[in-house]
Amino acid sequence: MESSIVLFGPPGAGKGTQAGRIVEATGKPQVSTGDMLRAAVAAGTELGRIAKGHMESGGLVPDDVIIGLIKERVKARDAENGLLFDGFPRTVAQAEALAEIAPVSLVIAIEVEDESIVGRITGRFTCGGCGSVYHDQFRPCEVEGQCDGCG
Repeated sequence: MESSIVLFGPPGAGKGTQAGRIVEATGKPQVSTGDMLRAAVAAGTELGRIAKGHMESGGLVPDDVIIGLIKERVKARDAENGLLFDGFPRTVAQAEALAEIAPVSLVIAIEVEDESIVGRITGRFTCGGCGSVYHDQFRPCEVEGQCDGCG
């Protein structure tokens, strides 16, 4: 596996926007632990069942579950040229595990003023059907109130 990239920053900092640009420039698949957790829960995998209990109770999913999902993901065929980790690792234990699991050549930290983050988050909304993310100012729907992806 080639070297991977880690991208992190607070919610609303623009990680998703920058991740899209990095994926386009490098061809490295984007890995979001949130997406992986939702997929594992939907698929009913062992890790998904464990995660589901924590998610439904409002608790944090334990590091060992997140790390297990990452270990599975780095084995995928499209990971051969490295991955873009979006918002992972979040804890010291996850960072230590990542150092053992996959080589990382670049860490990008996005820093944004608190006032900007508040403005970005308050205007954000997500399509309940397909998960597309929009913003009332920065990325509005082409047709107001209608998702560009699924209508």
